[in-house]
Amino acid sequence: MITFLNRFTLTGDPEEFEKAFDETAAFLRGQPGLIKYTLSRQLDDPASYINIALWESADALRAALAHPDFGNHAKAMRGLAESSGAIYNPRLSFEA
Repeated sequence: MITFLNRFTLTGDPEEFEKAFDETAAFLRGQPGLIKYTLSRQLDDPASYINIALWESADALRAALAHPDFGNHAKAMRGLAESSGAIYNPRLSFEA
């Protein structure tokens, strides 16, 4: 399992961004390997969001992002926010 962390800095309307994110996420939910994700908005900086997604593998994530239809789904988000993402291997965790 890997963690994909993607930071967004809005350049557009928050409601439009969240709608575009949800539409892109709907596409990704249909791809093999996505386990779960959480989009969160920063309390002290409402133009900052972070998405934390768990995938079965880096290959599954890369395949989803390379899918020919992904660019069409992500286009709306790209017009509303700048983003920076990275893939991480979990090392330590806690769950209550």
